Amino acid sequence: MNIFVAKLNYSTTEEELRTLFEQYGSVSSAKIIFDKYENRSKGFGFVEMDDDNEAENAINNLNESELAGRTIVVKKARPKSDNDGYDRRERRH
Repeated sequence: MNIFVAKLNYSTTEEELRTLFEQYGSVSSAKIIFDKYENRSKGFGFVEMDDDNEAENAINNLNESELAGRTIVVKKARPKSDNDGYDRRERRH
């Protein structure tokens, strides 16, 4: 299961995120999303867990918990659509 984690402290590392979720089971990946222009965390990331029961347990226990001084949001990630609901052609300046 792919898990979305938001409201992360900008200094949180992928290793810290992985360690947090490993308390609930096996983590296949933990990734924090970075701004490619400013090379800093965007304050959210994704954790992949193979066992759905372990993932649900992690979501239930970690949502609205504290990590590095911030209350984080943890929920099942939505599947990525082709355009994520955003049509670049319709963008107005």
